[in-house]
Amino acid sequence: MAFYSPDPAMAQVLADLVGLLELQGRLGLAQQLSITWVRFDRSQIGAALDGGSEAFWQRRPPGAGWGGDRQRYPASVVKLVYLIAAEAWLQEGLLEPDQELQRALEDMIRDSSNDATGLVVDLLSGTTSGPALPPERMRAWTAQRQLVNQWLTAMAWSELQGCNACQKTWGEGPYGRERVFYGSELENRNSLSSDAASRLLLAVIASALVSPPACGRMRQILWRPLDPASRTADPENQVDGFLGAGLPEGASLWSKAGWMSQARHDVAYVEAEGHSPFLLAVFSEGAAQAADATLLPDIAAHLAHACRLSGTGTG
Repeated sequence: MAFYSPDPAMAQVLADLVGLLELQGRLGLAQQLSITWVRFDRSQIGAALDGGSEAFWQRRPPGAGWGGDRQRYPASVVKLVYLIAAEAWLQEGLLEPDQELQRALEDMIRDSSNDATGLVVDLLSGTTSGPALPPERMRAWTAQRQLVNQWLTAMAWSELQGCNACQKTWGEGPYGRERVFYGSELENRNSLSSDAASRLLLAVIASALVSPPACGRMRQILWRPLDPASRTADPENQVDGFLGAGLPEGASLWSKAGWMSQARHDVAYVEAEGHSPFLLAVFSEGAAQAADATLLPDIAAHLAHACRLSGTGTG
């Protein structure tokens, strides 16, 4: 069962928006875009603490998707998966709390560091990168690198079916055993849907996964400052060119973006005065979309406007 209840009016808003974006010159966008949009009647921060996780997931708020179940290469959005997995491993005693691990988690999310992500994946899987391995050793190494996928499967969420989160993220690409692990046609690349990313982020926001203290730590790392001074000081701020750049003034944002030569993605939870809180994930593929720094802000601005509460002005 999906974590949100399909809302026809919201679905029409999405369809109209995609059509408008294509009319603006983004030809073929409809096939290269995935959107998951969910609207709430109150703040979702810690919302699962009232009644527990099982009751929380039964609420099914209104939402809509445009290709939301389609698997796409997630770029750095997969780092959200690794963040949650690390907290789950710590909870189970499979990892020991460590200052270097904490530093890596923070840099992986706040700065989207690929180097930090490499350490996190090594710790989650008990593997390391290096030269190609003999077949028997490679099979054992490959099995270890499936541990995060096994954990995702054990959740039994329909949104996670078909997802793949076993690869490190790279600046220039994998080498050695890592390249072998990708497959000759890159068929073992990471994959994620906007629905899956949305539910994972919502679980963190609502304290519906791992434990409330763990979710509190993750929310702190995922929070994005929107003030111009912070964004100017950090060229990798994951706001400019992404969903945060289209939000109303004074909004609060928790998010993880992903960007490379063939993808521009973001998954975000937003609270803003005069608006219903909302969850929004946008995955866009192709060189044109990756280079389009206005696409995600335009989508966010349009859908944030649709979440305005009555009686709050025209904006």
